[in-house]
Amino acid sequence: MQHCLVVDDSSVIRKVSRRILEEMNFRVSEAEDGEKALSICLADMPDVVLLDWNMPVMDGYEFLTRFRRLPGGERPKIVFCTTENDIAHISRALEAGADEYIMKPFDKDILTAKFQEVGAL
Repeated sequence: MQHCLVVDDSSVIRKVSRRILEEMNFRVSEAEDGEKALSICLADMPDVVLLDWNMPVMDGYEFLTRFRRLPGGERPKIVFCTTENDIAHISRALEAGADEYIMKPFDKDILTAKFQEVGAL
């Protein structure tokens, strides 16, 4: 079973994401900020990270840049999931190592399509 880490400061978004991902047969972990997400990754590397941009402690962009510098051969897929929809944010995320970018709100069809695009399904 594939493992997806949902990183979002909103408990509602984490809950909705978990429900959708479990229907898609993922094992789901949750973190409310980038710092906690990095700790989870070091302990139990996910196959996919669903990542919010705006969070306290460590935002999604900082998480992404630190995450992509971690040693080791594993390279999980990173899908940004945020309300930031301008081209500058999208380009910055993709240049930093994100594999795909989706907008909130999202549903199961959107998540399924994006996960298929990045090869996570």
